Amino acid sequence: MNFSELFKLSSQLCRFSPDGSHVACCSSYRLVVRDVETLQITHLYTCLDTIQYMEWSPDSLFVLCGLYKRGLVQVWSLEQPDWTCKIDEGSAGLIAVRWSPDSRHILTTAEFHLRITVWSLINKSVSYIKYPKDANPGLDFTRDGKYLALAERRDCKDYVSVFSCDAWLLCKHFPVETSDLAGILWSPDGRALCAWDSLLNYSVLLYSMDGRCLSKFSAYQYALGVKTVRWSSTSQFLAIGSYDQKVRLLNNITWKVIGDFTHTPSLETSQDLVVYREMERRPPTLSADALPTNLFRTESKYEVTEGTVKFSVIKPDCDKPNPKVGVGLVSFSHNSRYMATRNDNMPAVLWIWEIPKLKLAVVLAQNSPIRQVEWDPCRPRLALCTGNNKVYMWSPAGCIIVNVPNDPLFNVLSIRWTPNGDALALIAKDQFCLCYLTETQQ
Repeated sequence: MNFSELFKLSSQLCRFSPDGSHVACCSSYRLVVRDVETLQITHLYTCLDTIQYMEWSPDSLFVLCGLYKRGLVQVWSLEQPDWTCKIDEGSAGLIAVRWSPDSRHILTTAEFHLRITVWSLINKSVSYIKYPKDANPGLDFTRDGKYLALAERRDCKDYVSVFSCDAWLLCKHFPVETSDLAGILWSPDGRALCAWDSLLNYSVLLYSMDGRCLSKFSAYQYALGVKTVRWSSTSQFLAIGSYDQKVRLLNNITWKVIGDFTHTPSLETSQDLVVYREMERRPPTLSADALPTNLFRTESKYEVTEGTVKFSVIKPDCDKPNPKVGVGLVSFSHNSRYMATRNDNMPAVLWIWEIPKLKLAVVLAQNSPIRQVEWDPCRPRLALCTGNNKVYMWSPAGCIIVNVPNDPLFNVLSIRWTPNGDALALIAKDQFCLCYLTETQQ
């Protein structure tokens, strides 16, 4: 691996362009765009206030910056640096902004979810969508960019509206059989829309684009329900992570459960199950008690553990909302062969399941809680970080721990792959660097 020098940023705002040629980062009110290969600054823009959100357009020609405190959005062009655009929500306020798939429209959400406004960069026209619901996510585009599904709340009932992105016209409007709609997701092939209820009611519903209910699923009742929902990239599988510490895998033919994956506090290793445990070694001549924790590097390596393996479990505080229990992370590899999960009351353990065999293949036991897991967009490998100065990587060939050589105080809080999987952005609190993978590592 080759590491770049450190660059400044704020609010961990660092994004690769969809074509992988540029990386943009924000430092206070400045937007800096660099070439990924040379890291030379190609564009430098100055906004009116501190940037709180930043997003590339899907065609990589524009960058928008959200200035939520001012209720403003500023848009910059890479092809025409002199061209500028400013969107002002005024007294309605601004809490969210995103691109439409055609890269020529911007959707802004007003405070208290009063409305969603569609702004056109082509003819400066404005369209309004009423009754948006505060869900996560509350709107989702099909992968081909033709349709938008929006969660709505009218007359104390949940609805879904499907809009055509060509003219932003309503195509279909239908009720959803939920008490409090928590989120909606299109399948990657656009044939099914998944909607699920709040955590108080275990209910997952599948709808076609014309509003027909394809299936209903409920694993149990009278307990905390759905926590995470993810589609596989092939649309064959729908993974549902629940508060009962299980992931249930539904197929897209019968919408029945084909896999029930349990996260237990102890495991018995076998020939088909490998458990890697992070082992830390401090310098022998130094006392860990007498020195600051980050002053000197600590070396870590993975060791294969055999026999019965036990993991530390955090007891959730039941008096607080959103308890740290249940499967809070589910992520599929690019070809849907592997699925990575994390049970939130065992936050330092990553479970990797092999989907064709419907069984557990690998477990990574870290020393610190896992902050983020990201799959390579092109290869069956993943990278993760735990808030220290190391980056962890796994592939079917094995796993590795690499120290970030730039600064022992550089603690990786999030990571991002380039679209071609050739490099990683390692993001700390106020700095970032790029990690380039060599040909042999790829």
